[in-house]
Amino acid sequence: MKVTVFGATGAIGRIVVDDLLEAGHDVVAYVRNPDKVPPHWPTDRVHIVVGAITDPVAVDDTVRCGQAVISTLGPDMSRKATGLPLVEGTRLIMSSMQRHQIQRFIGMATPSVLDPRDRRTLQPRVSTLLARTFLPRGHDEIVGMSKIIMSSDRTWTIVRFLAPRDGAARRHVRSGFFGTDRIGWTITRADIAHFLSGQLDDQRYLNAAPAVSN
Repeated sequence: MKVTVFGATGAIGRIVVDDLLEAGHDVVAYVRNPDKVPPHWPTDRVHIVVGAITDPVAVDDTVRCGQAVISTLGPDMSRKATGLPLVEGTRLIMSSMQRHQIQRFIGMATPSVLDPRDRRTLQPRVSTLLARTFLPRGHDEIVGMSKIIMSSDRTWTIVRFLAPRDGAARRHVRSGFFGTDRIGWTITRADIAHFLSGQLDDQRYLNAAPAVSN
């Protein structure tokens, strides 16, 4: 399969691309800065597209080249950041997927985004309160992006996590829904990446937003 990856040179996106290559997939990698492309990516299996997430032509050209989309896009947490570019970009991605009849979308978010299978518990409430208080623009982007995805007619999975950490993958991931399953507070970025790429072949969480932790 050829998979389009948005945010391909980010901390999680790079691992997603590596996982896809190891699994035998080819990749269309959408990047903002080509200088961040890892030199070990094979040029015959990774097609690089450089552009802004708000560029409708570049996004559309990228989406139509793949058979599924994985997005590792996350808000810019800098206090200098303005606007909601990822909301606009997500709308472009979903519109392009519908236009080119590409069904599968896999993305990520925080517990500020709720799943109907969640029950009232501490983690989503704390996460949402902190985000609204200290990172309101980032909160609005994550919630806005997710609303577009979840209201679409595509087959989507949104992977939620609380506190990503650097470090080697532990290869032990708890997944499920808050208040129903035992979900912890932290998870390595490597394990997030592995879980994201694994959703291409996993049918458990279609049109669902599972939470994950180590």
